[in-house]
Amino acid sequence: MSYVTIQGKARLLAPVVLLAALAACSGKDETAAPTAATAAAPATAPATAAVDQAASNKVQAMDTAQLRDSASTALRENRMYAPAGDNAMEYYLALRDKLPEDASIKNALTDLQPYTLIAAEQALGREDFTEAQRLIAMVEKVDPTAPALPRLKQGVTGGIQVAERRTVEEADKAKKDAENRAKQQVEQQRLAQQQAGEASAAQQLAARQEAARKESERLEAERQAATRRESEQRSAAQAAAQQAAAPKPAAAAAAPALRAVSTPAPRYPADALRSGTSGEVLVELTIGTDGSVTDARVLRATPARVFDREALSAVRRWKFEPIANSVTTRRTLAFAPNK
Repeated sequence: MSYVTIQGKARLLAPVVLLAALAACSGKDETAAPTAATAAAPATAPATAAVDQAASNKVQAMDTAQLRDSASTALRENRMYAPAGDNAMEYYLALRDKLPEDASIKNALTDLQPYTLIAAEQALGREDFTEAQRLIAMVEKVDPTAPALPRLKQGVTGGIQVAERRTVEEADKAKKDAENRAKQQVEQQRLAQQQAGEASAAQQLAARQEAARKESERLEAERQAATRRESEQRSAAQAAAQQAAAPKPAAAAAAPALRAVSTPAPRYPADALRSGTSGEVLVELTIGTDGSVTDARVLRATPARVFDREALSAVRRWKFEPIANSVTTRRTLAFAPNK
């Protein structure tokens, strides 16, 4: 490539076109991952060492004609500073090493330098410090006195420190979050166990209270039953005393003799049999001339209303021998569970 061709192309990439190229290189650079052959040196390392590390063996092995052709192709394809090892900036730097006095090469590098500076700024902005170091090293090799170099190098150093601090802080935060989650899990398990224990204790207390309530109801029922039996017994005793004190009817003394034909025993009430209750019923019955029972009523029952029905049912089925006149008499029916 002749000096006129290089210079003409470089002049076309004037400051007015620089703004449009910024948008183009931004889209190209931010989507492509860094592909340097070797890792870039730290910002404090010599710039020439960083450039030597970024240059590929292929570039180093090219002659001047191959380097010119490759640089021209890279410019046409807008590969001004990337990818590493295959861009116009590195090809022209290799050409300058071989032809240090060639003015066209120097002009081309001067024209490419602003784009490389912009790409370095963009790499710093996205915290791609390896790419930023590679670009800064190329700028430094083009012009070691470039005004932007100190600021860019400081930006790399500060950015790395900030990124490292952020990484440490994020790791510390993640560790603290994990510890807090572990503590919360332990506390939740403790609360769950405590709640389970309280629920169990509440169930046991409720069971004891229910058992005590049932026992109290049972005792109260027994007390009421005993009180009722005592009252019935007193009533029966009073009725018996009154009956004994009452004068005997004159007709009873003159009652004719009765000869029983059939006196079936009363049925024992099932409830009284199960509870083992015993007692007796005094019944007054009227016998007709044909010997059948025409009327019957309970005069006294001990205990009251336990054996009354069965006693009346039994005596109404009794049969006696016929008599001249109807007669009223009394009979006592005893109820005992062992009889």
